[in-house]
Amino acid sequence: MDSIDFLAQYKGWIAVKKLEISEDTKPEEVAFHLASIRESIDRKAFEILGIDTSIIDNYVSNIIKGKRKDFKTLGELISEMSKKEAKDIILSACKGKEELLPIANAYFLRSLVIGLGFDFDVSRELLSRIFPYLKVPRLRGRKKKGS
Repeated sequence: MDSIDFLAQYKGWIAVKKLEISEDTKPEEVAFHLASIRESIDRKAFEILGIDTSIIDNYVSNIIKGKRKDFKTLGELISEMSKKEAKDIILSACKGKEELLPIANAYFLRSLVIGLGFDFDVSRELLSRIFPYLKVPRLRGRKKKGS
């Protein structure tokens, strides 16, 4: 039997993702699992490098607020990256490590594209829209009464 196993342990971060694959396993289930692994890695990679993604996310949220979610807007907002304000905010997310600027810029672009509702890559959300039986797990937490 085939399987996809991912195990990461680094400075308190632990990620375990396993999928046993049988003849009945559909390709979209494998893709969904791989997307889950990639999403875990993507989120953590920026953090491990020391980029404060919340600074970039807040800035992106502010510049897309009230904007139409279309390609024209995306093009206009990409030009934000060349403005001094955006450069300063993105640099501040690097916490003084200017060599991280290209990586922070990549995060900015990714956050902008996703924030405008475009699919940046094969994600669990995209796959679950196409294949409704694939569900993104809900975050654990308090449940409403009666649930």
